[in-house]
Order: sequence, then C-alpha cells, then structure tokens
Amino acid sequence: MKMQQLCRTARRVQKGFTLIELMIVVAIIGILAAIAVPAYQNYVKKAAYTEVINAMAPYKLAVDICYQSADGATAAAKLATCDAGAAGIPAAPTAVTTGAFNSLTVTDGVIVATPNAFKGILATETCTMTPAADASDKLQWAYSGGCLTQGYVKN
Repeated sequence: MKMQQLCRTARRVQKGFTLIELMIVVAIIGILAAIAVPAYQNYVKKAAYTEVINAMAPYKLAVDICYQSADGATAAAKLATCDAGAAGIPAAPTAVTTGAFNSLTVTDGVIVATPNAFKGILATETCTMTPAADASDKLQWAYSGGCLTQGYVKN
C-alpha cells in the first residue's frame, strides 16, 4: 500500500513554474529595467559630450601658451590678448551640424563650446572653460554651464 502512494506522489512532480514565481521574475526584471535604462541613457549622453570636451582641448593648450608668452602686469591683461585667431590660438572652427560638437569661441582666454542636439544632449547645454591664474602664475581651469550642471564634466 505504501509503495502505491509513493508511486502516485512521484508522478505528481511539478512541471514548469507557478504563476507567483513568474510574477516575481517579471517584477524583478521591471525594477532592474527602471534603474538600468535611465543610467544607460545618461552614460550615452556623457560619452557623446566627450566630443565637445575634446574639441576644446587644443584651444585650452593654446590659451595656456598665449598666457605664458604674453606681456602684462596682471592675469587679466595677459588673457586679454588670447582670442581665437590671434596670438597663436587657432581660429574658431566653422559650425558643424553633425555629431555632438557644433561651434566654439575663445574670447579673453575663455573658451565656450556649443553642442548640437545629439543623443539626448540639448543645444543649450554649452560648456565654458574659464582660466584663472594661481599663486605661481599658472592657469587653473574651471568648467561652468550646462556641461557642469548636467554632470558631463567635473571641476
């Protein structure tokens, strides 16, 4: 008799998942997606914005060189000569309509880059790099604008 009961119990082995198990899996996937998708979108924006930051790099170097070679009593006087297209600083590039980078200006050593609306980046999220001389008369750079507020760069 006991052998028959064991055989019947063995035949009732569960096949597949219960509804509650499936609902738990769907809930876990939903929670992970709610966290992962915004994080991924932010990562894509930061990666695309590096094109704008990289476009500013040669101008930053040129302003550093311009500042060190300029004559002037104050940092502001030295930086006043550091404009795009003058004192060894390359001319501002023409506006580009593809990719993340659009345009760039250099006035008194301050570099302002404007992005295109691209991969979630808004055209209004400009990036400004402002130089300031430290005690040893070297330039220290500070970011401001949309690139800093959106977290694309850090000071």
